[in-house]
Amino acid sequence: MKIKSAEFVISNTDHTKCPVTTQPEYAFIGRSNVGKSSLINMLTDKTKLAKTSGKPGKTQLINHFHINEEWYLVDLPGYGWAQVSKTLKESWQQMIRQYLLRRENLMNIFVLIDSRIPPQKIDLEFIQWVGENGLPVSIIFTKADKTGNRKILSNIATFKNTLSQTWEQLPPSFVSSSAQKIGQQEILDYIDQINRSIV
Repeated sequence: MKIKSAEFVISNTDHTKCPVTTQPEYAFIGRSNVGKSSLINMLTDKTKLAKTSGKPGKTQLINHFHINEEWYLVDLPGYGWAQVSKTLKESWQQMIRQYLLRRENLMNIFVLIDSRIPPQKIDLEFIQWVGENGLPVSIIFTKADKTGNRKILSNIATFKNTLSQTWEQLPPSFVSSSAQKIGQQEILDYIDQINRSIV
């Protein structure tokens, strides 16, 4: 797939205010500071489509971007250690869950995992929740440029092994680097494959 256009549409805090459309939608979510905004910018070849920040918790809304006038990319707030109040964290959690459970045209949830570190409990719990609710999910291991290849492969293998203890079949997964554009075409081709299957 080639990205010809990527336009911001709307930000909101309520799934009922998302664009009224039957076009397929793909959500991106991960622990705070996992590199989600950088990945979205890399996938779309737009340096400032999604706002990046070194401070966790930059994304606080459900952000819709219209891609090629054919499908939507959705940037969701990160979960985890963003330095915000407990009340706001709970509000984000409720907003995210309602969106994921009730958005009928949601084709896939891309969960971003930092490839530089060992499996984190919060990531495993979130993926488990997605699976238990029967939602379509894929994993993107981010920041693959930041450490030696052996370390990355070891962390990814450990994550998959841990997940396999509760999953009969592991979700599809991708390895990415926003700085080096690793995984860009593979992820876009996967989205294109799903789009073609529902036409």
